[in-house]
Amino acid sequence: MNFEAIKSIYAFEMARTRRTLLQSVVSPVISTSLYFIVFGAAIGSRIQLVEGVSYGAFITPGLIMLTLLGQCISNGSFGIYFPKFTGTIYEVLSAPVAMVEIILGYVGAAATKGMLIGLIILLTANFFVHITIQHPFMMILFFVLTAVTFSLFGFMIGIWAGNFEQLNLIPMLVVPPLTFLGGSFYSINMLPPFWQAVSHLNPVLYLVSGFRWSFFGIADVNPVLSLGMITFFLVICLATLGWIFKTGYRLRS
Repeated sequence: MNFEAIKSIYAFEMARTRRTLLQSVVSPVISTSLYFIVFGAAIGSRIQLVEGVSYGAFITPGLIMLTLLGQCISNGSFGIYFPKFTGTIYEVLSAPVAMVEIILGYVGAAATKGMLIGLIILLTANFFVHITIQHPFMMILFFVLTAVTFSLFGFMIGIWAGNFEQLNLIPMLVVPPLTFLGGSFYSINMLPPFWQAVSHLNPVLYLVSGFRWSFFGIADVNPVLSLGMITFFLVICLATLGWIFKTGYRLRS
């Protein structure tokens, strides 16, 4: 294992975050604060409790997951797309660096940045609502697995994208609607039976539900099923990336 190569890629990607600190850190904090002001204060004053939890606290795991998914996908996709765009990807591919080492460097940095922002959002939430974590180990497990999985997914998007429009297609047009409709701001038990069944087709529901369970012990779906869904998606991403590097899809053309 070439740890020096992993360290170099990881350090380069993390340095990009320090150069764009305002965009990377301050912007998500402001956005989250606005969510709490609008949803937590305005709507929360009309919805006192959701399954025994105050509405402001209830939406906190969904807000963290919303930010985590967006940040991990964006960082993962841009991290590999920009070298493709500038042509420096060929230097990485021609260097004595294995596929695993390239993925560890880029995806590790994307996941780290996403988790840092997620932790900042969690700290910010404490200024607005009282947060309790009933299952801290499971919270960390869901948090890390989600960050790594969607950083891998973003990495795949960055390889697939042929231009900046395609790069932003899934993060901007697909992920936010799935997150908003995945129980981030409500419990699907509030929905009619038909729409509850439809909601179970949304993969983000399992992420949000499992993560919320680790906080409050309440969930729309079984936490074991949520953990299984994340693991299943992680395996799919790893298998797909293995095929991409084996065939050179969108990397050597």
